[in-house]
Amino acid sequence: MTSTPGLRALAAAGVAVTLHPYDYDPKADAIGLAAAHALGLDPALVLKTLMVEVDGKPACCVLPSDRQLSMKKVAAAFGGKQAEMMKPDKAERLTGFRVGGISPFGQKRAVATAFDASPMAAPNVWINAGARGLLLGIAPQDALRVTSGRALTLTP
Repeated sequence: MTSTPGLRALAAAGVAVTLHPYDYDPKADAIGLAAAHALGLDPALVLKTLMVEVDGKPACCVLPSDRQLSMKKVAAAFGGKQAEMMKPDKAERLTGFRVGGISPFGQKRAVATAFDASPMAAPNVWINAGARGLLLGIAPQDALRVTSGRALTLTP
């Protein structure tokens, strides 16, 4: 079994997950949608992890792969005035993961995390496990607990 910092963090927290490897396509326009398609999963329940900066401070947003962030809502969610996407190289240094494999679990430096509320009533969601081509299935409430995250509206 593949071990990543994300999987180790979840194991340490006593959270059971299922692993779902797939063929990662680095040329895909939307990696989360490509993963959902490859695994035959509902794109609304396959969540992507995006690193942002709110008033210059790092934060993590987790949202359905078929949705886009509202930067206005992201700024409000983290109590700021302005939000923008974090540059990929900075996101990789901060999280310890490569773009296309960023997980909200086991990041090198823990940051404030928010999940879009829309999929949080589902029994399970699928999130990157910390490696390109590997998703994990998890109960949304466990994802919130392990990340100390909040469920908020992050999308238009």
